[in-house]
Amino acid sequence: MSHPKIIQGAGLGLRRSLLPEVTGKEMKALAPNALDFFEVAPENWIGVGGRLGRQLREISEQTTVIAHGLSLSVGGTTPLNTQLITDIKHFLNEHNMPIYSEHLSYSADDGQLYDLLPLPFTEEAVKHVSTRIRQVQDILERRIAIENISYYLVPEQSMSEVEFINAVVKEADCDLLLDVNNVYVNSQNHNYDPLQFLAKLDAKHVSYLHVAGHYQEDDGVIIDTHGADVIDPVWSLLNTAYDRFGTLPTLLERDFNLPALFELNKELEIIKSFQKQHFVQNERRVA
Repeated sequence: MSHPKIIQGAGLGLRRSLLPEVTGKEMKALAPNALDFFEVAPENWIGVGGRLGRQLREISEQTTVIAHGLSLSVGGTTPLNTQLITDIKHFLNEHNMPIYSEHLSYSADDGQLYDLLPLPFTEEAVKHVSTRIRQVQDILERRIAIENISYYLVPEQSMSEVEFINAVVKEADCDLLLDVNNVYVNSQNHNYDPLQFLAKLDAKHVSYLHVAGHYQEDDGVIIDTHGADVIDPVWSLLNTAYDRFGTLPTLLERDFNLPALFELNKELEIIKSFQKQHFVQNERRVA
């Protein structure tokens, strides 16, 4: 089984509305400074040809691209879509993508549910989802990273969220995509300390990070939208994550209310400044 090569720096989710910018002169000016990789949803690109397919090929030849799945439903009860997994394998190899990740959730039940629904935090669920993750890894012939999701209700809970995540990645022998914004959202909605959550995570499994914005309802409930700027408490939590896990590659998620690339660059530069700060601190410690 292959292990993904190490990527570094700051990345951005590749949306089709950004293609005119990222394939033009503006991208060439931006890339050396703040943008080190892109992330795509393979389901949105597999089998796409024509102009869009050529643009993705151009981007993947010039910049590292990684894949983040949306619909595999690794926590579901219906059989895994092995044809989709095989198609993803070919897609990853075609574009030389070093990382493939999916969500620690289920998203299908005799049909796509178009949402990421939480699993019960139980030993039975650990065994179930871990078996399916191992099956995915066997077909892909590589390790995958599984992402902690934001959730608003839990079907059943005999262990904490962080205990559940640790148990899954250990049992499945997979990596963890740590979404820092999801940690913050869940900590606020479910009243736990996000710093203690990070402290309890099994550090050796964390391979890269997500950071994003969210929306707060009038009643105080926070919704993970990826449609707003990252707020200060989430930036602070990202900084703590670098203290805990090192300067891991970090993706800025922005799916809605998408500003121009130069606006997104401002947040990418914040990520890079944090990473540089921690790199310098680590160099001093070694010296």
